[in-house]
Amino acid sequence: MGRSWVLHSPAAFGNFLNYFFQFLLFWPYNCFFSPSPSSSASSWLTVSPKKFVESANEVRTFLEQMHSTLSTFNNNTSGLPNGIQDCLDLLDMSSEQLRMSMSAMQNPKGKDHKLGTGNLSSDLRTWLSAVLTNSDTCIEGLEQGTAVKGLASKDLNRVMSMVKTLLAQVIPVHVDQVKKDQFPSWISEEDKMLLRENFRVRTPDAVVATDGTGDYSKVTDAIRAAPDYSMKRFVIYVRRGIYLDEYVRINATKWNIMLLGDGIGATVISGSRNYADGYKTFNTATFAVDAVGFIACNISFENTAGPEKDMAVALRSDSDLSIFYRCGIYGYQDSLYPHSKRQFYKECIIAGTVDFIFGDATAVFQSCQILAKQGTLRQKNTITAQGRIDPGESTGFSFQFCNISADYDLKATTETYLGRPWRNFSRTIFMESHLSNVIDPKGWLEMDGTHYSDTSTYCEYSNFGAGAKLDNRVKWPGYYILDEREAQEFSVDKFIEGNLWLPSSGINYTGGL
Repeated sequence: MGRSWVLHSPAAFGNFLNYFFQFLLFWPYNCFFSPSPSSSASSWLTVSPKKFVESANEVRTFLEQMHSTLSTFNNNTSGLPNGIQDCLDLLDMSSEQLRMSMSAMQNPKGKDHKLGTGNLSSDLRTWLSAVLTNSDTCIEGLEQGTAVKGLASKDLNRVMSMVKTLLAQVIPVHVDQVKKDQFPSWISEEDKMLLRENFRVRTPDAVVATDGTGDYSKVTDAIRAAPDYSMKRFVIYVRRGIYLDEYVRINATKWNIMLLGDGIGATVISGSRNYADGYKTFNTATFAVDAVGFIACNISFENTAGPEKDMAVALRSDSDLSIFYRCGIYGYQDSLYPHSKRQFYKECIIAGTVDFIFGDATAVFQSCQILAKQGTLRQKNTITAQGRIDPGESTGFSFQFCNISADYDLKATTETYLGRPWRNFSRTIFMESHLSNVIDPKGWLEMDGTHYSDTSTYCEYSNFGAGAKLDNRVKWPGYYILDEREAQEFSVDKFIEGNLWLPSSGINYTGGL
């Protein structure tokens, strides 16, 4: 099923390119434009906008002070570069999320507001949830028993407490439709004309090829060439080949990049960084993206470290409003790390062993093939480990129309579960998906005994297949079978506000059930 998605012939790929270049101008503009959720912020805030901004600014100031202190440790403690540097990067990301939140509140017509869906309630909850996630990841990545760990944990726990208060002040509001035939004020008349005339032909902005026949031989060099803070799509065509040990990272300034390959298994970005060799989990990613509006299509990301090397990430995404379409994501433990913000995965192949889809993003996986692989001896497979920290967060994983089965190497004796609760309020939903007999009858696994199983949310709706039988499922307080109305809340339209940013992508998706 999955491997047939690769575009084998030049003619097929040519047709695919024409199809995608037809919508490339559409997506970045409409993605960031939609109606406001209500007439005034006072209807979806429990405090005044002024008070909200003041509180957010207080958190940001505190984060900047922390950054200054940790920078001193980083310069003087050469033995802990990964954990501290990752933490500094995460503090920077959190500071930017808070700045965007304040800016969008103070200037609803400004550029920062357009970096969201236009539903500021949803945007704020997403951005604040990311600050919580970043803080938690920072604490986890620092070495136990050090002065740095003690100092940072105390301060970051204070930050998390303040952000939870901010989250509680934002009332969830859903926007159902985008008004048609409207363009953001910052689009030029020329751009509007191209959009209305269905502009179809566009040459990629950069071509990468391992044999030197493109503009660049490394993906990283093409990404460096992309403009910073661009509202226009920058298309990088990565020709077939294995791009080994580049460890690509798209930083937060590189908005609206699209990475287009020659197919799953044809264009492969490959690495092998892992926890056992001294890297922090956050920094093991072969490919990582922090910038808003990223699209990857017909390309694979892999981490070849193997099951003995513990955590080894193939793909990490902190990209808000990002799309991964027909991508391969291969690894063992922790293959895919949807770390934060809103993400959509369509027709992807995702393979791994322990917690191989983990993180605290708000992510929907639609029509994906999920493959459980063989790990180490006596190791149990868990497909997901979602990390929601607070019930006010908008985060969670939703799987719809997916096929969950065994990879070629999985032994029948290996237990495989849909997921386990990684954090206090972990939330994962499988609906309208095929669950093969690879899934254990219990369905879900406890995290270190009964840890978090009483506060997490684990749901199923209308699944089928040998692994979908419900007779012997866990009896946790947070496990239940959804009805149709409840399941709708975890659909593309509701859960990630997909109707506000996916239609112009040109990618077919189902908004509801």
